[in-house]
Amino acid sequence: MMEQLNHQSRRDRFGSKINRDHSPILMFVVPWLSIMLGSLTPLLPIIAPAPILPPMGYLLLLSWRMLRPGSLPLWAGFPLGMFDDMFSGQPLGSGILLFSLTLIALDLLELRFPWRRFWQNWIIAALFMFAYLVVAALVSGARIELLHLTLLVPQLLLSLTMFPILMALANFLDWVRLLRVWRTS
Repeated sequence: MMEQLNHQSRRDRFGSKINRDHSPILMFVVPWLSIMLGSLTPLLPIIAPAPILPPMGYLLLLSWRMLRPGSLPLWAGFPLGMFDDMFSGQPLGSGILLFSLTLIALDLLELRFPWRRFWQNWIIAALFMFAYLVVAALVSGARIELLHLTLLVPQLLLSLTMFPILMALANFLDWVRLLRVWRTS
């Protein structure tokens, strides 16, 4: 007992670095909340004659999954896709399908190629974004012709330029998520 009191009196002003742990709330909530906030971007007051705003929720899902493969479970595509469907204007089920298929494909890709560099992630993300935009346009129920598909090019280019920025945002949020907090016991 006396030794414990003696140890506590010798602590520096910053406290002991032992007995620190990650916040379980931040660890689980930050990836989900950031993707859900990204899915709310269609609510922004932007008026354009063609779709130009990238699917931020989907891009953040790609960013989190490529940055930290274990941060989202495989079944996360269902609730996150449903939340995205509610605000994107797509038919119910398109986001669920596309988010779930993306997580499954990225999981298989992670098993095959566990070590990738930024450029490889960017190329993979570009392929996934292209497939997402084309399939989302086909599932939307609109009459799709070659001219209509060319209208997706600005959205794809903006998505490609936004991906490194959103990857850096996910990296910062991951740093926030893994901040160490004091444990009192």
